Amino acid sequence: MMSQATLDLLAFGAHPDDVEIGMGATLAKYAAAGYRVGICNLTKAELSSNGTVELRQREAEHAADILGVSERIQLSFADRGLKAAGYEQLQELVSVIRRLRPRLIFSPYAVDRHPDHGACTELVKEAAFNAGIRRYRCKENLPAFRPEAHYYYFINGYEHPDFVQDTTPFIETKIQALSAYKSQFTYSGETVATPLTDGYITAVEARDRLFGKEAGVPFAEGFMSERPLLLGDLLAGKEQRHEAENRD
Repeated sequence: MMSQATLDLLAFGAHPDDVEIGMGATLAKYAAAGYRVGICNLTKAELSSNGTVELRQREAEHAADILGVSERIQLSFADRGLKAAGYEQLQELVSVIRRLRPRLIFSPYAVDRHPDHGACTELVKEAAFNAGIRRYRCKENLPAFRPEAHYYYFINGYEHPDFVQDTTPFIETKIQALSAYKSQFTYSGETVATPLTDGYITAVEARDRLFGKEAGVPFAEGFMSERPLLLGDLLAGKEQRHEAENRD
C-alpha cells in the first residue's frame, strides 16, 4: 500500500524568489486551506548582482514563513550552470521527489528571458520521470514515486495561460513575500540597477490583475500544462463547476 504524500504541492525554482514571483499566492492559498506545500530552490543565486548568498537565504526563509510553506529545500547546484548539471544532480532531484512524494509539482515556464528558468524545468522534468522508474537508483535508495501532474508558472514572461487560480484573497500575502527579498527588489545607492529593481513587484501584481480580469476575478496566477485539463460537468452550477475544475 502506497503511503500518503508528504507534500501536496512542490514548486521548484532555479533561484530563491522564482517560485514566489510566479505562484506565491497559489502556495499561500493552498497552505491556508490546510494543504502541505513546499519550495525547492536549485541554486543559491550566488551570481546575483545584489545581496549576498547569506542574506538571500534569510530572505527566502522569511518569504516562506509568510506564505505558510511547510518545506523549504535549498540545493547547491551552480548558478548559471544548470544546463551543465550531471547525473549526480539529477539523482539529488529524484531523491527530493521520492522523499517528499508531492501530488503536484510546478516549475518555471521555459519561455523566459533568463536561461536558468528553462534549464530548471528541463531538469525537473527528467527527475520526475526518473523518480517513477522502479529500478532507477538514487543515493537514498528510496522507492519509486511519480507526481500526478507537472505544471508551469510564469516568472518574467506573459503568455496566455492554460488555466488560472483565483488568488484574490492572497495577493497581499504574495506582495509581502516578494517584499521580503529587499536585496533583490529594492533600489538604493548601493544597489546595482537590474530589471528586478525597476518596479518589478508592481509589474508582477499587474500581470496577476490581467490574468484575473480574463477569468472574471480581481487577481489570478496563470499556469501552463502539457496535457489537456479534464473539466467537470459544463452545465453544473458555477460554484460546483469551479470545484470540479480545480479538482480535475
